[in-house]
Amino acid sequence: MIAVADSKLERYAEEHRLSGLTAPTLEALATNRTGYSVDKAQRFLAFQRRIDTEMLRHRTITNNRYTAWFSQGEQTFDQVRAFIVQFSVFSNQFLVAQLQKMINADSLEGMRASKEILANEIGVVFNAGRKRSATRDPDHEVDPELVSTEGTVEGGIFHFRAAHFEWLLRIAGELGLGFLDLGGRRHGTPATLHFCDELIRLYGNENYAITQAASYAVENWAAAGFWQELIDGLVRYNARTGSNLPLAFFTWHNRLEAQHAQHTQEELEELYFTRDIDEDDFIRYGNEMLDGVAVFWDGLDEQRRELAKAA
Repeated sequence: MIAVADSKLERYAEEHRLSGLTAPTLEALATNRTGYSVDKAQRFLAFQRRIDTEMLRHRTITNNRYTAWFSQGEQTFDQVRAFIVQFSVFSNQFLVAQLQKMINADSLEGMRASKEILANEIGVVFNAGRKRSATRDPDHEVDPELVSTEGTVEGGIFHFRAAHFEWLLRIAGELGLGFLDLGGRRHGTPATLHFCDELIRLYGNENYAITQAASYAVENWAAAGFWQELIDGLVRYNARTGSNLPLAFFTWHNRLEAQHAQHTQEELEELYFTRDIDEDDFIRYGNEMLDGVAVFWDGLDEQRRELAKAA
């Protein structure tokens, strides 16, 4: 259930049996915005129940065997290295899917939203209106533990070291890996490459409806807790082995995704009220995207088992 801070909107929701809608949607309904009606809102809530049951209970959201194992912190050195390599392939190849999503946007607003993500991924720090010190330390400014997870790339500053791939490169360096060991498709397992290709096919699709379904699925997967499980596992690995792997790539994304769930829900509601949605297709393509995610984690799970046998 999504909390609504405005008491008037909360009362409106209760009176019209619309509890569960986000504040922007309730505001649009209360002010009779074109396209918004109580009947359609109730149809949306029924659709949301279908999504919750038929998509968001996907096993990659509710039962990720790999991250559950990883969180225990019992990884070997080789298992951690293998994980970082495959994650770097996904992270780097995601840029292709995000570029496709930007190119295939069907509105200027949608294109800008995709540009925000792409620009931040490659090193434009979000401009959150923070005051800068008179004696700036460039490394301090791009430390992922310190850079903002809010704001906009509009007016933001580009730093090579703020690229997410370079954050991963810092971890890789502690594991004896270099630039040429990461990111490229040649380093991906078949499972990882399948996931990357599904991101391009679905998340970056030319059909806006497919893109939105895949995007909703990806955001809900990302907000479901796997980042915290990875952090927990790496913290325990560092403590157990005396290692000092920098975890800021993971902690930054964990902070970011905690904010995305609400925005993602608001976007879905706006989509429903302003466009025609085929509900069956939305759920089908969302599940196809989550199937691709599951293949990635299954591949990592199989790889870690093979490494354990070889040890």
